[in-house]
Amino acid sequence: MAEKKTAAKATKAVAKAQPRLKELYNKELKAKLEKELGLNNINQVPELKKVIVSSGVGKKREDKRFTETVELTLAKITGQKPTSRLAKKSIATFKIRKGMGAPVGYLVTLRNDKMYEFVDRLINIALPHVRDFHGVSRKAFDAQGNYSLGLKEQTVFPEITFEDASVLHGLEVTFIIKNGSKEGSLKLLELFGMPFEKEAK
Repeated sequence: MAEKKTAAKATKAVAKAQPRLKELYNKELKAKLEKELGLNNINQVPELKKVIVSSGVGKKREDKRFTETVELTLAKITGQKPTSRLAKKSIATFKIRKGMGAPVGYLVTLRNDKMYEFVDRLINIALPHVRDFHGVSRKAFDAQGNYSLGLKEQTVFPEITFEDASVLHGLEVTFIIKNGSKEGSLKLLELFGMPFEKEAK
């Protein structure tokens, strides 16, 4: 009986375990950001709210093998089923009409634990595998402090098998940050370990 209770407690502890980056943010980084950014309130500290992982299919939207690969890639690297995106406007060059049936892209929106787990794998496993990598851009912040980065190939993620890599495609990762600013969001992502390119002297 005692062994069963111990096993149940261990299982419960594993279930409650927080992702590494989430625990780090709550225990250390929030207070550090408040101090370094000179904020008066802990509620003003930049906080990662969601991460959007997307990939467009463009001219290859009618290529079933290509679109299936994109959909499979996003599902494998995020652990969530992607949603399809229809065209929001017409583009004559690509023969795309607004709202047309074939998806022009796929996306996954990550929040909470899955978001932190993905960001941890992106920073510490995927980005170091980018060929000739010199860091991500420091200039890809919008006015609200949200950040976007693009990857040319899905093969940098360890979840992608050799068979999955037979059709190559790029993807974009967008970090939506609450209380963000260019300075605050940069500092938050740096503390997460984001490998930004070195500033020119």
